[in-house]
Amino acid sequence: MKVERLAVHQAPADAPKLARETEELGFDALMVTETNHDPFFPLLLAAEHAATIELGTAIAIAFARSPMTTAMAAWDLQRFSEGRFRLGLGSQIKPHIENRFSMPWSRPVERMREFVSAMRDIWDSWQHGTKLDFRGDFYQHTLMTPFFDPGPNEHGPPTVFVAAVGDRMTEVATEVGDGLMVHGLMTERYLREVTLPAVEQGLARAGRSRADFELWSAAFVVTGMTDHEFETAATAARRQLAFYASTPAYRPVLDRHGWGDLQGELNALSKRGAWEAMGGLIDDEMLATLAVVGEPDSIADRLAARFGGAVDRVSPFLPSGADPCYVRQLVTELRKR
Repeated sequence: MKVERLAVHQAPADAPKLARETEELGFDALMVTETNHDPFFPLLLAAEHAATIELGTAIAIAFARSPMTTAMAAWDLQRFSEGRFRLGLGSQIKPHIENRFSMPWSRPVERMREFVSAMRDIWDSWQHGTKLDFRGDFYQHTLMTPFFDPGPNEHGPPTVFVAAVGDRMTEVATEVGDGLMVHGLMTERYLREVTLPAVEQGLARAGRSRADFELWSAAFVVTGMTDHEFETAATAARRQLAFYASTPAYRPVLDRHGWGDLQGELNALSKRGAWEAMGGLIDDEMLATLAVVGEPDSIADRLAARFGGAVDRVSPFLPSGADPCYVRQLVTELRKR
């Protein structure tokens, strides 16, 4: 199992230091989210200051961009990092696409399939000189002159992972992606009872092998060397999990455990801006099911038990300020699993 560091709210100016630390701690990759900063800029700086780790987006929001602009950014990062870049794409949800990014939203499953397919056609045009002639329902790319062509990439095109929760988007990932990104709001039961069967079915329909397809998952971790550290980590995890659980798209995960009504309660609170109160609705049972909870020396075993044999790459979302010596030890133990 590869172990990858997940960076949230990562300012570009901090990326060089973070990249060096990530490499020194033994992580296999640095994954950057798209929250309050663009995800590509920090990775460009990280590629300059870390020589061995892989670099990826977790995730870049596809529908806030066009296939062409995304293809160009990914192509440049793949070249600059000497083949270490991985493009993780996600759809986001309708309110954010329409009201935050002012971009069109419709048929997200079909749109994502077409987005990745268009991007691959663009890369093929650059790599092999084929005529660019992509004509879809959402995207049209039919013009590529030498002046705008970056030319072949000596490291080949980047790998593409698609983020999914439901069956239909998971099917898209198995059809057009190199891997699937499993959301952090995930339980072992949902992963093994819903996600993995959907992946196997999708790969079978696409005529692909599991050996040629990877699964990546984020994982909330609640631990601490002292009671205060533990409670601080638990409070932070409850708030973040409540934020995610308020989203209707993630209700199926809660439904699997009989907690579906909680999604509506959390959604109502979010619309009132009651962010602090939301975390209080995540009780101890939910926390232990949605996150990996335990004493520091138990976390490696608990992560391996939850994700072993299911995912190929895991990004433990560790408590803020976790001791570097502990992190290095945890990464070392996980990489042996």
